[in-house]
Amino acid sequence: NDALARNHQKLTAMHVLTALLADDNVTLRSLVGRAGGDISVLQAGLDKALAAMPSVTGSGADQMQLDMDLARVMQAAEAEARSLNDSFLAVDALLIAMVRSKGEIGKILSAAGLDAGRLATAVTDMRKGRTADSDAAEDSYEALAKFTSDLTDAARRGKLDPVIGREAEVRRTIQILSRRTKNNPVLIGQPGVGKTAIAEGLAQRIVNGDVPQALANKALLSLDMGALVAGAKYRGEFEERLKSVLKEVESRDGEVVLFIDEMHQLVGAGKTDGAMDASNLLKPALARGELRCIGATTLDEYRQYVEKDAALTRRFQPVFVDEPTVEDTIFVLRGLKEKYELHHGVRITDDALIAAARLSQRYIAERFLPDKAIDVMDEAASHLRIQSDSKPPELDAT
Repeated sequence: NDALARNHQKLTAMHVLTALLADDNVTLRSLVGRAGGDISVLQAGLDKALAAMPSVTGSGADQMQLDMDLARVMQAAEAEARSLNDSFLAVDALLIAMVRSKGEIGKILSAAGLDAGRLATAVTDMRKGRTADSDAAEDSYEALAKFTSDLTDAARRGKLDPVIGREAEVRRTIQILSRRTKNNPVLIGQPGVGKTAIAEGLAQRIVNGDVPQALANKALLSLDMGALVAGAKYRGEFEERLKSVLKEVESRDGEVVLFIDEMHQLVGAGKTDGAMDASNLLKPALARGELRCIGATTLDEYRQYVEKDAALTRRFQPVFVDEPTVEDTIFVLRGLKEKYELHHGVRITDDALIAAARLSQRYIAERFLPDKAIDVMDEAASHLRIQSDSKPPELDAT
């Protein structure tokens, strides 16, 4: 498409690499970074080379030929794939062939700081002995980077809100995680009562060193179910992605605690006639103690999906997260107030916090504290900021 858009009559290796970069290929970007290359320099070099290529307009402009350099690169990539015992041509084999090319693409990659030796080392480090035996094999490379987000890293960078009023639940979670066996807590509570906040509170404690030795310096990673499912078109693709995540967690020798929000989605996920559901992939790792996991789900969904699976239920220890009282919610709002004041640029009075907690409890019956009270405070501050920054509605209408 890029070659057609530029009216080029030859499809070159530069077009292929530009398309991979435009597609935001995680494997490619990670390899370039690991091998000491600079993505921005690479992108600039590709743009310059493509801009210098002759373009053709008029009749025959849509007829395209394969560039001989690209044909040689593809042959070299196939040979590289065979040497890696791959059944499919993966991006890393293609990139190695491009770096070794004596054509224009090799010069561009060299100028971006890439050489074949460092790139081959980066490929070996990323693959960890795996081979590309399916067209989705690249999903298994860097699985944790693709399908999880690091809560401990977010806590270290100050991106998480303070966790207030959940000390007992955080301590209970730490206690279960510190057990030798059956050390997997599941947070059970209504939507909006603060289950995810407990995981964030644990991440903050790990960063502050306020945890037992068993959890010191561990990484708390949140599994992104959306990313895990997205694009998994073919049968078994979702399970392969989950297996790659679990393998990478196990290879980290207990240094990772996995947080699975909405864990009931895993029970039955990917299940079809004759196929097992994703939760069966978790059970062996949980039973062997190779996976420490924190689940979170609502009480209804726990009963409907998780509790029916006796083997899964046995491996998780429940931590019930109750809805806080109005008084506790006011305490939570006071702790969060400063962050919201900085965000909106307004001052939030204590009376406003009390009103947010009491009125949300009285008039918003279908939702739960503290989430609905936080929403009321956030909405009111946003409304006030708009009022102070913009024209009155009467003037705005004219």
